[in-house]
Amino acid sequence: MAKDNCSVVAEFILSGLTDNAELQAVLFVIFLLMYLVTVMGNLGLIVLIQISPQLHTPMYFFLSHLAFVDFYGTSAITPNTLVNSLREIKSVPFYACATQVCCFITFSVWELLMLSIMAYDRYVAICNPLLYAVLMPRRLCIQIVTCSYVYGFTVGLVQAVATFHMTFCNSNVVNQFYCDDVPLIALACSKTRVKELMLFIIAGLNIFGSLITVLISYMYIVFAILRIRSAEGRHKAFSTCASHVFSITIYYGTLSFMYLQPKSNHSLDKDKFTSVFYVMVIPMLNPLIYSLRNQEVKNAMKKIIRRMYCSNE
Repeated sequence: MAKDNCSVVAEFILSGLTDNAELQAVLFVIFLLMYLVTVMGNLGLIVLIQISPQLHTPMYFFLSHLAFVDFYGTSAITPNTLVNSLREIKSVPFYACATQVCCFITFSVWELLMLSIMAYDRYVAICNPLLYAVLMPRRLCIQIVTCSYVYGFTVGLVQAVATFHMTFCNSNVVNQFYCDDVPLIALACSKTRVKELMLFIIAGLNIFGSLITVLISYMYIVFAILRIRSAEGRHKAFSTCASHVFSITIYYGTLSFMYLQPKSNHSLDKDKFTSVFYVMVIPMLNPLIYSLRNQEVKNAMKKIIRRMYCSNE
């Protein structure tokens, strides 16, 4: 409970990444460029998949939703970070901070679910190619994505409510460049054990549940690929999974470092720079990874460019 002689926090102050004004200006330019690349890359990938008939398959349906999740996640954090980098006092109203926590956790869960769904999709496509259309009909794909969105939002809302149900009455300076659960818990002056347990259990179940799905899917995929007799066939199968494997390796490694460390080893200052990678770099890299390393996406882009060029002649 709050102490008698303390006022309840009405707003939070974000510490940001640095107090150096010159470095803040440099970071503003870098983050702005990264955000523009992220928005153009992810929205461009969504539009490309929508207008290219050859990409109307479950694999690219899920990829378009991964692109949407990346766009949503970085847009929930980066614009506010850019504005705050130009302000001397980086204040965030109480309910705006709660909203950002909900959005960030929702994004994190959605990303985990989309990556695991895409791993299962690759398993079906490679291990049961003749039944792929039967096992992954469009209606089922829509239902899977819808359930993922509902579940992710529910987790985000529950976690945000639990965080802001705690009492904040001492310091209101959040040691982060956005509102995040872990540094907010460190500010609470009420008991945090239940919230910490909730965060660890829910984050652990989501991360490891998703990771197990990915690992089992790829275990079967590897066995299936090794049974392919032709080297060309094995190379083609591996190439369809390479982008996804690279993406999930970066994502799970970063997420585990952020949320599953022992409390004694946890450093909020380290989390700041890990968060930059998680919130800004990964959503920027994903569309580049899936575009530059995917021949079907590159072919679809070439067709669109040729069509635009021919229409202008």
